[in-house]
Amino acid sequence: HVQLVESGGGSVQAGGSLRLSCVNSGYSGSTYYMAWFRQTPGKEREGVAVISTGGTTTYYADSVKGRFTISRDQNIVYLQMNSLTPEDTAMYYCAARHSRSGWYSRVPSAHEYNYWGQGTQVTVS
Repeated sequence: HVQLVESGGGSVQAGGSLRLSCVNSGYSGSTYYMAWFRQTPGKEREGVAVISTGGTTTYYADSVKGRFTISRDQNIVYLQMNSLTPEDTAMYYCAARHSRSGWYSRVPSAHEYNYWGQGTQVTVS
């Protein structure tokens, strides 16, 4: 059973950095693709970045490319966020889907993911 727990959110000034972490405490965490999403009130959940099971392949939304970096270390996935702007303010969610469904070289879509964390708030002022 996959259980995801995020941490690392908080408040930061524009131009600053934060690193989000997500621990997958479920069995065989390395067989899951991991992704980060974000959501603001009244808007759909937006895919931010995704990483393959081995951590060698990633994909980013255009809005964060060059500023955010997704990485993983066994059952922990990270999102390093640099050069933050107020537009990055959102609730950030970690998500997982099993690799049997195949890799998609594009921004992740929320409906494809089965497992979700509780979210961590990021506020940039």
